[in-house]
Amino acid sequence: MSFDLALFWAAATALIGGVTRGFSGFGGALIFVPLVSAAYGPEVAVPVLLIIDSVLTAPITIRAFRECNWRQVAPLAASAIVAVPFGVYLLNHVDPVLLRWALAILAFSLLALLMSGWRHSGRPTLPATIGVGLVAGVFGGAAQMSGPAVVAYWLGGGHSAAQVRANLFGFFALATLASGTAYAWTGLFTLEVGRLSLILGPLYAIGLFAGAWAFRGASDAHYRKAAYTVIALAALASLPLFDGLLRP
Repeated sequence: MSFDLALFWAAATALIGGVTRGFSGFGGALIFVPLVSAAYGPEVAVPVLLIIDSVLTAPITIRAFRECNWRQVAPLAASAIVAVPFGVYLLNHVDPVLLRWALAILAFSLLALLMSGWRHSGRPTLPATIGVGLVAGVFGGAAQMSGPAVVAYWLGGGHSAAQVRANLFGFFALATLASGTAYAWTGLFTLEVGRLSLILGPLYAIGLFAGAWAFRGASDAHYRKAAYTVIALAALASLPLFDGLLRP
């Protein structure tokens, strides 16, 4: 039996993506979607991640529901849900390579904003919150990558690592419900998606456990550095550099 490089690549990516998600509360999609898309295409990678992430993060999400600030989460999640169908439309109709370039540009732009030391002062306005939610919803529907916009918004407000992480789990739970409904409606849950979910799910679970364990000893400064690193790696991973190696 020949060695399946694409599957090996996807398995390694699932493990790393799980560690990232478990530690920071986001970033699983930033790692998983671009790299697995290089092997299987975004129409497979995106629904696979939705399945394994929503199932395996359920215990963490339930705990986060009690800790997240719903005044911050609810308006962001509501506006993101409204924008999800447009993101799903992009996933189904926009050229995958063009979409991945757009994701890379978004990730690099948000990283530059965060590393510049930008902070928004005062209480966030409702229009700004809704705008961030709309952007997050579009990219969440297109690639399960709503995290960068939301992370930049909350880290820019000076929130603690624990609060940002709890908010992210609450936000993603609501956004995932909208994305999953839209994916089912448009027929993205195929047999290939189910097969790959069963193979990659256990590795993602191991990564989640390891990442959540590592977060317990992390300071706010370490969390910020980890968040910056995740966004930078995701931006690089979004570039279609590996397609020639992994896809015929």
